[in-house]
Amino acid sequence: MNTETLEVKKKNNHSLHGFSPEDIGENHLYAGLETPMKADAFKLSDIEKKQRIALLFEEIMEVMGLDLTDDSLKGTPERVAKMYIDEIFSGLNPANKPKIALFDNKYQYNQMLVEKNIGFYSNCEHHFVPIIGKAHVAYISSGKVIGLSKLNRIVQYYAKRPQVQERLTNQIAEDLKHILGTEDVAVIIDAKHLCVSSRGIKDESSATVTSYYGGKFNTASKIAELQNYLKN
Repeated sequence: MNTETLEVKKKNNHSLHGFSPEDIGENHLYAGLETPMKADAFKLSDIEKKQRIALLFEEIMEVMGLDLTDDSLKGTPERVAKMYIDEIFSGLNPANKPKIALFDNKYQYNQMLVEKNIGFYSNCEHHFVPIIGKAHVAYISSGKVIGLSKLNRIVQYYAKRPQVQERLTNQIAEDLKHILGTEDVAVIIDAKHLCVSSRGIKDESSATVTSYYGGKFNTASKIAELQNYLKN
């Protein structure tokens, strides 16, 4: 370990008041609202990224002792690269953000609208293993409404990146507030983390629930009403 790395490590440990990341738990480290991205994150094209990832993943497989001449394995590096860029981490690229059209609330519907059980797959940013869950999204119109499928697409966009569940919850909520022009937004996420069930403590039964209640939703009566809808 070089001197620069040691200094960074000492600085990080000092900021954690002497505790190690393992002592505190990875989910509570460095989890701001924005996904951590380099300033030059899009310097390379998607094609170039896939080419680089394929080479690097091939090296990982070779270090693990896998035989890349085997018919079943020889295409794996390219498949992984394509999966990373085009599929499970496609939400990192703003170009893939869904285009959202709003419509006038002609029905004058002024109660909460709830889209529940939106299934999603994300990936834990600490171990790059799946987070599998359901999102429940609600809003009260301020004069505009959004197509129901667009709520699903917003959830999928933010899920398709390395994530922390707390950040995912807030990113969906903040984007919906901006799109709809209202604070009256609620997001609840109920998910299982494979970094908990398949490694470490290996607890297969636990799940994690996070929530965001904004505007009119941040009252006991509206929270109870929303929870009642989710039970049925």
